[in-house]
Amino acid sequence: MIDPRSTLPMRQVPLALVPEPAWRLDTFVPGANTQWPQVQAALLTPQPATPLYLWGPAGCGKSHLLRAAASLAQEQGLSVSAHDLLSPLPWEFDEQCGLLLLDDCDRYDAERQRAAFALFVQASTYGVPVLAAGRLPPVDLTLREDLRTRLGWGLVYELVPPSEEQVRALLRREGDRRGVLLNDDVIDYLLKRCARDLSHLMHLLDRIDRHALSTQRAVTLPLLRQVLNEPETA
Repeated sequence: MIDPRSTLPMRQVPLALVPEPAWRLDTFVPGANTQWPQVQAALLTPQPATPLYLWGPAGCGKSHLLRAAASLAQEQGLSVSAHDLLSPLPWEFDEQCGLLLLDDCDRYDAERQRAAFALFVQASTYGVPVLAAGRLPPVDLTLREDLRTRLGWGLVYELVPPSEEQVRALLRREGDRRGVLLNDDVIDYLLKRCARDLSHLMHLLDRIDRHALSTQRAVTLPLLRQVLNEPETA
């Protein structure tokens, strides 16, 4: 899920749209996604007449890309209206909104489906681009037909999860960016014990970084085990 924190003014922030350095298009791992240039272009310049729907399994980077698109929109001074499975109802449309994001679409209950469809209609009326994501392609979504059809009427791209070697490279790069040395033993342990969900791994890396800084210790297997065994604080 997306952690709801933001340092930029927004009218609605049920999604975590914080423009953290990690959530950028250039930090996404395209992997075997041969259509990445088209996906990147659609995220850089969302079009009101052409919604974008991304689908793929957990860990393939769907939420990463929605966050990156939100960050870009905010940098351009646009307000972002964003909603996912955990966003509290009611979902209200903001006429000043410049971008609408809908994440976790495949798991919306009936009430959220109604709300998402209403937002989609209003976004179309006001010429607001829509970016959405889910684990299934539109044709397989068990949603109300009008919402399912709208999610599939624009650009639809499948995202393929990165390989193990690409995840390793990403962890090393993000560790370097934070000034955290991740040796092979630590990365092996992370990949064996933790879900290879990119959002989860980046969040875990943040926890490891904070713990290492607060204790003034290097990132070793004992420190990693301690972080994983400790309950996460809000």
